[in-house]
Amino acid sequence: MAHTRIRPFNTRDTYPEQKLDNDLAQAVVTRGGATVWMRGQCPQDLDTAESIASRDPAEQTHKVMQNIRQLIEEAGGGMEHLVKVVVYLTDVRHREAVYRTMGEYIRGVHPVSTGVVVTALARPEWLVEIDATAVIPD
Repeated sequence: MAHTRIRPFNTRDTYPEQKLDNDLAQAVVTRGGATVWMRGQCPQDLDTAESIASRDPAEQTHKVMQNIRQLIEEAGGGMEHLVKVVVYLTDVRHREAVYRTMGEYIRGVHPVSTGVVVTALARPEWLVEIDATAVIPD
């Protein structure tokens, strides 16, 4: 990996009652490279800004993570360069579905992660928003 992951872990060990399986780390060290600061990604099309039709938290998270992957690739990197995510949920009951889905995209990557439950997002149909940062090595 391009970055040093300090104390990598899997959420199935940290939160055994929640049926999660995310590869995360307590810290990530980067050196040099290009930092990709992404705005919070929502379940909408990057070209049209149209929200996806689904109100399912897993389907919304797939779109969010696809957007994150697309933006990192457009910047010249890959998901292995993802270093931090902040997950915003409108309902804590969606946590398992959102994190399970996110885990499919970050398998083996081990970014740092913070989760926050908020009252609402910018559009009422959005259940999840993920703010992501990647560092693409020189």
